[in-house]
This record gives sequence, structure tokens and C-alpha cells, in this order.
Amino acid sequence: MINRGKIQEMADSYDKKNITIGVLGGHSALDVCRGAKKLGFHTLAVCQKGREKTYTKYYKKRKDGRGCIDETIVLDKFSDIIRSDVQKLLREKNTIFIHNRYFWVYFNFADIENNFLVPIFGTRGMLKLEERDVPKNQYYLLEKAGIRFPKIFKSPKDIDRLVIIKVNEAIRGYERAFFYASNYQDYQKKAKNLLDIKMITKDSLEKAVIEEYVIGAQINFNYFYSVINDELEIMGTDTRRQTNLDGLIRLPATEQLEVLRYLRPKIIETGHIAATTKESIIEKIFDLGEKFVKTTKKECPPGIIGPFALQGAIAADKGKEEMIVFDVSMRIPGSPLTRFTPHSGYLYGDSISYGDRIAMEIEQAIEENKLKDIVT
Repeated sequence: MINRGKIQEMADSYDKKNITIGVLGGHSALDVCRGAKKLGFHTLAVCQKGREKTYTKYYKKRKDGRGCIDETIVLDKFSDIIRSDVQKLLREKNTIFIHNRYFWVYFNFADIENNFLVPIFGTRGMLKLEERDVPKNQYYLLEKAGIRFPKIFKSPKDIDRLVIIKVNEAIRGYERAFFYASNYQDYQKKAKNLLDIKMITKDSLEKAVIEEYVIGAQINFNYFYSVINDELEIMGTDTRRQTNLDGLIRLPATEQLEVLRYLRPKIIETGHIAATTKESIIEKIFDLGEKFVKTTKKECPPGIIGPFALQGAIAADKGKEEMIVFDVSMRIPGSPLTRFTPHSGYLYGDSISYGDRIAMEIEQAIEENKLKDIVT
């Protein structure tokens, strides 16, 4: 992995009066750039050809002040960002890059860890821990933190309750063709059906995670850990909209059964809905986040920097409300509407977005000469 000291020296050498906030053109780029522009930063989106108009046209900065994208670099594919000429241009523009899910969807992650010589806001080495087939992954961190997550079955023969099988699609490897099973025979039947229609492969099935299906109110806890202030903040809470699942569950049960004769349910994330929480569980939300931050500092130094999320459901199967975490996002979640929940407003007076909060942290780091503390 790139030596952090080298990245820190690079960030220290930047012209602090002319910092550029860089993003990949997708996921949460507009949210980040909007917040950066509010604080006067120059913004740059690295785009993929054929998917660039959102940034080069619709939300580009206008002379009348509208828009939030000052500049774009359009590449044949996102992974071309690793080219030496692109990296050189980013460094010349004093770029602090904000990572997101695209970094491990569209890249060979080893390239970002080892060859991307541009300061990244956040912990570049933790992104890969979202994957379930790497050492010290999210399950490992949750277990060390004492945060409950669903029981994981090592073999389909061990299934003794309703489970969800998280297997990657054959065509879009970054999306999962989830299916459910209640025992080994049920698993075999449903897996065979997906293999027959080539939705999944044998290889992806062997690598799939078999996870206890938890019944509860699904909710995501979105956090920001300020390294400079050594303080955890709740940015907001939300829940997911998924296709085609959301369309199916809107139908009456009898019609659902009819529709399911012709198609399979999918759980492809499409958007989010702001979801408030009872004030009585705010302390629990903080407790979970603080446990996770403390664990990452110990297990993956320097630990989490900036945005992250614990995503799951609040269940009451043991007689009390308890958060059970399905997924951890080790970077900015793709949910810009968290600012429409009240949590950050309780702290700052007005609710703020992730883009706002990231820009605020970078601005404070510059003012206090601590830019090196928030980059890797």
C-alpha cells in the first residue's frame, strides 16, 4: 500500500488557498460538490465517457452562479484515473479526492491502494473491507466491536431457518441476485433455477454469503467521525428503495403470487427515503458508532475517517429494540437526503448534507494545518 507519510507530505505541499475537491462522476458526486462550492472550493468530477452529461452539462457551474461542477475530466473508463498523466493533473490542481463506492465497483482495488498517488479524504485501505471475502472484513470488525449481525452459515447444509443468500449476478458482478431459502433442499432448488437461467454462476454461488434473515424495520445509521475534533456525529437516518422488490410488495398478496410465476424478486438499490428515529434510541445509535470507530482505530489504523454507515434493521426478537447490522459502508453512503432528517440540525442549528460536512472538515483541517490528519 502507498506509504501514508508520502501522501501526507504531498497534501502538506499543496497550495492551501487553491484546494480542489475531486470526485468520480457518480454515486454521491453532486452532494460532495454542492457542499464544496458552498465553502468556496474548486470542484472537479472525473467522468466516464457516455455517462458524463450530468456533470459536463446539467450541473456544470454557470456564469450566473448556478451549478456545482467547476471542471470535468472525461475518460474512456473510470479506471483510467490511474494513468500517470491524469494523476499528475490532479496533483497540479491540489486535489483532495473523496472516495465512494465506485472505487471498488469500477477499479482493481489494488491500483487505488498502491498506485493512486493523490491524497484521499478517508481511509483508502478500508474500502475493500466491505467485501465479505477478505481478511478483517466488515463481519470481523462488527464482531470485534460487539455489534450484532446476522448469523452466517458456512455451508448450505447447515441452514435451519430462513436465510438470505447474497450471491453476485453473472452479468453485473457488483449487484447481488439475492434469494431466500429455509432449508438445504429449498436452497438447492432455488440455486438450480438461477443457474439454469444464467443469472448466477457456480463460482459466484460458491462465494455467496448465507445470512440469517432478520425480521425488523430496515434503517441505515449514517455517521461522520471527525478526526480533528475526535467526535462522532449522526448525519441522518434513512431506508432503501429497491427494485423490483418495492414494486412487488405494493401488490396484494394474491397478485404477488401470480406475478412471481413469471419473474423473480430482485433487490437492486435504486434510491433512499429519509426515515426519522425515536429520540429514545439516539444514544444507542451513538453507542454503536463509537464502538465501530474505536474498533477500526485498533484493527485498521488510523481507523475510519469521515463518513461511514451501519445499515440493517431494528428488531425486537429478544424482547427489546436492537440494531442488527447487515452491511457497513466504509465511505460516504449514496444517500444525499440524510440532511432532511433532523440529527445534524440538533448539533449545527440547521441540518447539513454529507457534502457540507466533508467540506467543513477539510476547511478546518486547512485552517489548523491538519490536512495530513484526514488523508491517506
